[in-house]
Amino acid sequence: MRAAAGKRGFQVARHFNLVGIAAMHLGAVWALWHYGWRPLDVAIAVGFYVLRMFAITGGYHRYFSHRTFKTSRVFQFLLALVGTTATQKGPIWWAAIHRRHHRESDGPNDVHSPLQRGFWYSHIGWVLSAEHEAYDEREVRDLVKYPELRWLDRWHVVPVVATIALTLALGGMRGLTWWYCVSTVALLHGTFTINSLSHVFGKRRFATTDDSRNNWLLAIVTMGEGWHNNHHRWQSSTNQGFYWWEYDVTYWILEALSLAGVVSDLRTPPQKVLDEGRRGTPAPFREVVANKLDAVAGQASELGEKVRDAVSLPSPADAE
Repeated sequence: MRAAAGKRGFQVARHFNLVGIAAMHLGAVWALWHYGWRPLDVAIAVGFYVLRMFAITGGYHRYFSHRTFKTSRVFQFLLALVGTTATQKGPIWWAAIHRRHHRESDGPNDVHSPLQRGFWYSHIGWVLSAEHEAYDEREVRDLVKYPELRWLDRWHVVPVVATIALTLALGGMRGLTWWYCVSTVALLHGTFTINSLSHVFGKRRFATTDDSRNNWLLAIVTMGEGWHNNHHRWQSSTNQGFYWWEYDVTYWILEALSLAGVVSDLRTPPQKVLDEGRRGTPAPFREVVANKLDAVAGQASELGEKVRDAVSLPSPADAE
């Protein structure tokens, strides 16, 4: 188990998160209210958003969390480095927490399920809680073997501070508040909508045992992550837009990088899954879970009867 210096370390990390996120939001408000809109600032903020959103969606999520494609150690480090500037902690922590989410999705132990703890906790409350500062290294054995990733994971605040310093040096307070604060706040909430809104609003193409949904609007905001029900059906796929009309900008970028030889072995869902998705709307999540519980109860009852028959315990009359 990897911990942050015990209970005291958890509290320090929690307070750091609270202060940092609050300061970013205040900076974004100040940028919009005090400096107003300037095309150059908007363009830089949008570009910075897209670059770092790809580092999260293509790097932290599809590569580090699910290993859906292959790349070199150098590009692996670059994905991790740019990902840390998104101010969502380190790549190993992010992957460990996300893998736990998939394992426990919408169950009592899910890290950020709106069905279990409500919208606000699933959206941002879980990040502010000290409850999830630690992770089990056994969940990320494939990542902890790289010392450079371990360093970035431990010192993820260093690239963030460097980014803040760079925007301040190049653009002054206007650059800091617009280029860093506005784009980072938008990036945080854009990413977090997948944890919260994508398990509440949208359509279910596949009968997964969680309440994941496909949402076309969130797919725009997150460069393809909004096809969340698709993703929960086949996690090892690099593309999350399974069909031609499901736009997936992250996957398009990865395809271009594949043509350039930077990444390779992009994985896609098998034909049986694509055919399954074309058969129509599945049963609602609650009905799927109820049917699964009924099936488990039936199997348990049948197993109990077999055990009783095998043991053939004597009746009280036989005992006499």
